[in-house]
This record gives sequence, C-alpha cells and structure tokens, in this order.
Amino acid sequence: MIQTAKLNNVEPLAWLADVLKRIVSGQTRRNQLDTLLPWNWKRTDEVAPVNSG
Repeated sequence: MIQTAKLNNVEPLAWLADVLKRIVSGQTRRNQLDTLLPWNWKRTDEVAPVNSG
C-alpha cells in the first residue's frame, strides 16, 4: 500500500491516515471505497508529492 501511494505521488502517511479516518467515521460509504485508492484519492488541502531522491 505504501509503495502504491508513492508511485502515485501521494504522501503515504497522509493518505493512510485520511483513508482510515474516512472509513472508521463512516464518511465514505461502502460503494465509494474506490475513491480512497491512491490513484483516485483527493484531499481537501494540498498533498505534497513524494520526493524521488
């Protein structure tokens, strides 16, 4: 999961924390789980890209 986030230029800790929060809180419904995949994930504030070096 962490590598997939990195490959999609998503900061893994921010992504994982947000995804878990949305699932536990019920903010994201079962039929919307695909929106939480790293390549679909959007956060309301700016996500810093992963440093490649």
